[in-house]
Amino acid sequence: MTRRTGRTGADTRCPSCRAPILRQLVEVLAVTADLTPLTPAEQDKARGPNRLIWCLLQRPHSPPRLRWITAWHPPNCPHPHVADHQCTGPTRQAPLF
Repeated sequence: MTRRTGRTGADTRCPSCRAPILRQLVEVLAVTADLTPLTPAEQDKARGPNRLIWCLLQRPHSPPRLRWITAWHPPNCPHPHVADHQCTGPTRQAPLF
């Protein structure tokens, strides 16, 4: 079951691995991010050329919003940090025709 969170995206689960994810349009990127918070060491390990780390802004009366962590991101940020989702479930094969 998908719960809509306004215009910013939807809290849902990955259809293959069932991990909790957040889908959101950020600037020009369609982002699918895990909702599991990462420690700084886990962020360094997860970060890669095709995997970004996101700041998950959670405010009392607003839906959660993803913000890309760039060089100017404060080191003492109080919000959880999450990574792009990399599915660990079974891969789906495309139909033959």
